[in-house]
Amino acid sequence: MASIETTLKDAMIIEGAVGVALVDYSSGMTLGVAGGSAELDMAVAAAGNTDVVRAQMRAMELLGAEQAIEDILITLDTQYHLIRPVGARGAHGLFLYLALNKSRANLGLARHQLRRIEGAIEI
Repeated sequence: MASIETTLKDAMIIEGAVGVALVDYSSGMTLGVAGGSAELDMAVAAAGNTDVVRAQMRAMELLGAEQAIEDILITLDTQYHLIRPVGARGAHGLFLYLALNKSRANLGLARHQLRRIEGAIEI
């Protein structure tokens, strides 16, 4: 099991990672942030993406979907933004938010690595 600090460090090792945050989507507060850039304030971006997660969770609820959200992908001109709800015991209501440089990242591999990292989170 991995602590928040270890989780963030592991995510920053993913090829092309720009920044990562662990976020409580019920409050919008970040539990931890690593990386970022002058153009991408991870705390602000993560808080803003709580609305995306809430909207998707609500849509799934309204549809009566019995499947869990694995991840949400937002594709920008130069970046991928991956949002992965955390399914670890004791971590309900959290998500990992990973920003990747599109020209340096392998999206499939990044999704696989983020899944592994998310599975090891201990809160």
